[in-house]
Amino acid sequence: MATSRNWAASRRRQRGAALLLLLAMTSVGAAAVLISALSHDSAQQQRRLQLLTLERMALAREALVGYAATNGRLPRPAVSATDGNESPTPCATEQDCTGFLPWVTLGVDGADAWGKLLRYSVTPVYTRAPVLRISAIATKTVRGRSANGEYYYLAGQSACDPGAQCAPLVLLSHGRGNFGTSALGVAQANTGQGNLDERQNAEADLHFISRAASADPATPGGEFDDLVLAVPLSYLYKQMAAAHRLP
Repeated sequence: MATSRNWAASRRRQRGAALLLLLAMTSVGAAAVLISALSHDSAQQQRRLQLLTLERMALAREALVGYAATNGRLPRPAVSATDGNESPTPCATEQDCTGFLPWVTLGVDGADAWGKLLRYSVTPVYTRAPVLRISAIATKTVRGRSANGEYYYLAGQSACDPGAQCAPLVLLSHGRGNFGTSALGVAQANTGQGNLDERQNAEADLHFISRAASADPATPGGEFDDLVLAVPLSYLYKQMAAAHRLP
């Protein structure tokens, strides 16, 4: 009889252990599914924010071109990170003409979808009316990177001159991660390692970089999530000429 009772108790313990093991495996599986779903949702959310930022940058581009078609010149950068009016001070240098988008003057959203102010860099000569097409030289360039790390030009070329113009302006979002300034005027730190291309954009007033996003620091140029938009000079001239604002 005792043997029978011991055998029954052993069977119950075995069934209990099997049940616990099953519950543990189910929990692990559920956790894996949850983590996968959260990662997917996070990636989808970042994609939505990226698309929203690109939409805002496109609207800003059209507002800038519209401003030039109305006023015969492009606007200067904003007064500051907290004042979105166009600076009243003429900008004679590339550095002076690089700052924040003058969002109040243009009547657009001045920040990207991550709450960072859009940067704006414009060739100085295009901020003065009238713009003389025969002599004005657009100076901004944008380069991409190939898979092996080699640079190539997306806008402009190594030398900008009347016969081979570059871009008159560039808009930049620093993306979710490093660099940039919040809409409250707070500078965002760089926590990346070896993110050379992002650093280049943060310091640039002439030459910018636009390439595929990457979270891998081993990628040529390091991790990268900046968004860059250049306006072709031909498009700017076309809109200004149509509005009879181009000599």
